[in-house]
Amino acid sequence: MDGTVLVADDDRTIRTVLTQALTRAGCRVHATGSMATLMRWVEDGRGDAVISDVVMPDGNGLEALPRIAKLRPNLPVIVISAQNTIMTAIQAAEAEAFDYLPKPFDLPDLMKRTAQALERKRVRAPADVNPTSEAPSAATDLPLVGRTPAMQELYRLVARVLNVDLPVLITGESGTGKSLIARALHDFSDRHEGPFIIATPDDLAPSDGVNDVVRRARGGTILFDGVGDLDMDAQARLSRLLDGMGQSGPRVLAISQGDLAKAAAQGAFREDLYYRLAGVVIPVPSLRERLEDIPALSEHFLSRAARDGLPERRFSSEAAQTLRAFPWPGNVRELENLVNRLVVTSAEDEISKAEVDLALGGGVSASYVAADISDERLSDSVARHLQRYFDLHGGTLPPSGLYQRILREVELPMIEIALDATGGNQAKCADLLGINRNTLRKKITELEIEVTRRRKLM
Repeated sequence: MDGTVLVADDDRTIRTVLTQALTRAGCRVHATGSMATLMRWVEDGRGDAVISDVVMPDGNGLEALPRIAKLRPNLPVIVISAQNTIMTAIQAAEAEAFDYLPKPFDLPDLMKRTAQALERKRVRAPADVNPTSEAPSAATDLPLVGRTPAMQELYRLVARVLNVDLPVLITGESGTGKSLIARALHDFSDRHEGPFIIATPDDLAPSDGVNDVVRRARGGTILFDGVGDLDMDAQARLSRLLDGMGQSGPRVLAISQGDLAKAAAQGAFREDLYYRLAGVVIPVPSLRERLEDIPALSEHFLSRAARDGLPERRFSSEAAQTLRAFPWPGNVRELENLVNRLVVTSAEDEISKAEVDLALGGGVSASYVAADISDERLSDSVARHLQRYFDLHGGTLPPSGLYQRILREVELPMIEIALDATGGNQAKCADLLGINRNTLRKKITELEIEVTRRRKLM
């Protein structure tokens, strides 16, 4: 790589890691923990690309994007953020960020995107947007929260297709948040002032049902909910209408729980209609495919309940572990309902494991909680965990990337316990683990491990 990169992040470790990596790649780097300093560099004409955090002590990276675009229209900005929600990705896209990456980021991936930013100037003119302006009320509190790779890819995909006039097919199990994705695609698009019409199979059953729905939608958005349940006559009418609607019609979104591509291949769904609906396919992961997001989702629902005037609650560590162990067949909707019920019924500020067990009705996997692990080998424990993980998918394969996910799950506690055993001494910890000290530092940054130095008698 060749060029000057401006790095703005209040985390000194991140600044150090990025400075070292970019310098080794051949870049010149200016790093700061101040938004004011970054803006001064931009105004002075420094830098060929920017990597900026969102939340800074003296400013906000998203709020700075329009100003940067006005001062330097061709200066690409990569936003990195620990605020791992769909709103961050959407705001970054609306404010013309070159790219968006969640924390903890994958360093090689960030380096690749930085190289692309240095090679390519932004094509579009700066958008006249204010990412801090009040968002449409229907979508300001979307429970689309999570830092898992599956959710981050979902955020980026939604942000990319926000204002692309292609039909979007949203697929996933019941309770995963498909309708919330559809609502976000309307509320944060250029069509947000137009109608948002939801059409069910019952609405489309009459002979003039399809035409009536399109008339009501005008230049807004139509969401066809449950398209997989349409009979063949309704499918034919919908296919003909979409074929003749043209660019002046409303935007088309569709939701399906089933695999429409498979249904079309088997002749159970019209193939021509499938291709008219599936301009872009957005698969929404089930909750069991992103178990790591359960703590963040639970906290989100607790905070929202408190804002609505309900008592402030928190989960005990044992209760949180119980939530993490449950298979959640009803997905995010089931978790939301459970949290809301516990907020109302809990006798104390801290929700106990016993209260969670009672609310779940003993639904935690018996094979998980009843196993005697007193003499269990690590390999047996890992095997038991993996078997349960596969069982939760009900005969279907888990999402790809399992190897790296499992390695991460093992790495995090191993490094944390080793650091604790060595009193936070990274040199001793690296020696104990048998890895290079620089490798340990990289892992600490990637896994967001907090290191506290103290005396340890061992």
